[in-house]
Amino acid sequence: METELSKKLGVEHAIFGFTPFPAVAAAITRAGGFGVLGAVRYTAPDDLARDLDWMQEHTDGKPYGLDVVMPAKKVEGVTEADVEAMIPAGHRQFVQDTLAKHGVPELAEGEASGWRITGWMEEVARNQLDVAFDYPIKLLANALGSPPADVVRRAHDRGVLVAALAGSAKHARHHAEAGIDIVVAQGYEAGGHTGEIASMVLVPDVVDAVGPLPVLAAGGIGSGEQIAAGLALGAQGVWLGSLWLTAEEADLHSSALTRKLLAAGSGDTVRSRALTGKPARQLRTEWTDAWDDPAGPGTLPMPLQGLLVAEAVSRIQKYETGALLGTPVGQIVGRMNSERSVQAVFDDLTRGFERAVDRINRIAGRSAS
Repeated sequence: METELSKKLGVEHAIFGFTPFPAVAAAITRAGGFGVLGAVRYTAPDDLARDLDWMQEHTDGKPYGLDVVMPAKKVEGVTEADVEAMIPAGHRQFVQDTLAKHGVPELAEGEASGWRITGWMEEVARNQLDVAFDYPIKLLANALGSPPADVVRRAHDRGVLVAALAGSAKHARHHAEAGIDIVVAQGYEAGGHTGEIASMVLVPDVVDAVGPLPVLAAGGIGSGEQIAAGLALGAQGVWLGSLWLTAEEADLHSSALTRKLLAAGSGDTVRSRALTGKPARQLRTEWTDAWDDPAGPGTLPMPLQGLLVAEAVSRIQKYETGALLGTPVGQIVGRMNSERSVQAVFDDLTRGFERAVDRINRIAGRSAS
């Protein structure tokens, strides 16, 4: 599964694996793909440095990257406390009432929330970059589109390629104009923040819009046959995220959540603003239903919603409250039916890719190589 882009980055397979777990990212790189560590959960620079140190020791000198969450426009002077003060009291009460309805215990006295989406904040994201650029990362990806222009320049000055996610050809063209090196065409089927265009339509649209800039196909991809389809549509690789959640190396801190993922079908996700304030695909739960119910107060815009629900999500995860327990995941969850090592996943992907290529060769009247 080599392409011009994978050769440029020095990886065997054009599979880019996004994950919040260092052990998974490192395993993806060791398996011949390109591991990308998600940084959004790292609010303390020392924690990110610790895990990048670990990555350095467990990637066998092979390349890896980092994914951050930054708005395109630089915003200075806004602190987390400033944002917290904007959250209405009624929304805070709705959170408490919903948790009480399901009997979710409080955190222990003095215990801090272990889950806060603050990486989108200017000061947090830039602190992450201050750490990351001390390491030999080969790719910087941004989940919210093009990062600020000075960040792009800073990455390029260090020989780091910059990738940005796009949900439409219009967004992709903006990325190209901003000097982005790789566009990730993320379809509606994907986990996390997505647009409304499905991958089969989006990928060729983006390829046509920004060519010859390399494009990665993302959203609804979890087999070698689907990778072959993405490359056939003009992509130079694939960006996989949800598939790694049930990898043996993943650390979900919740056997109940793993069981829910393994049992879920492709129709058991919903695109909801409940988590961050922006539409994000995730497991459908009574928590997402409560926020999407017209009788409720409705979600707040990003970043208010993420801060509002941070402690609640930590409590739901810690106490494994089944009816409310969820996670961002794409529609490919219906194919995630067993826990496997990252290497086993790669073996399955390569076999599926070979089957797809052989099938097309037969259809075209050519002998398989």
